Amino acid sequence: MSGLVGEYEVKIDAKGRFLFPSSLRRQLSPATQRDFMLNKGFEDCLTLYPLPDWEKISLKLSKMNLFKPKNRMFYRLFHQGAKLVCLDKAGRVLIPTGHMERVGMKQEAMIIAYNDRVEIWEKSKYFEMIEGNMAQFADLADEVMGDLENE
Repeated sequence: MSGLVGEYEVKIDAKGRFLFPSSLRRQLSPATQRDFMLNKGFEDCLTLYPLPDWEKISLKLSKMNLFKPKNRMFYRLFHQGAKLVCLDKAGRVLIPTGHMERVGMKQEAMIIAYNDRVEIWEKSKYFEMIEGNMAQFADLADEVMGDLENE
């Protein structure tokens, strides 16, 4: 499933669970609403992939030439810590303790959905990252989007 969108603030309970936002769940097809792959993301967050999207990414990565050291290292780092997680009957996701510790997750988190993934950020770190990059947003837009019309 691609085209996920949204920003959600969630509370994490003492067991490390958060309620998966219902409006985000409705963006997923019924077949992809339960099983996810949780992985560390870039910039100190966690990333939650609907299982079919994880499988597509894994298929692409499986075609990498693992005889090249940089490819091997990326493959290892990308898959390190990946864990299958499922929504429970109450619609909650359990974040394993090790994953929470890795990114400094506390009781408040931001869920950021885009394209084929959902990022899970410790709330204060998310806003620090956003605020720290807003000044460069116009330049970044020009660099990233400037040549799209020519494609």
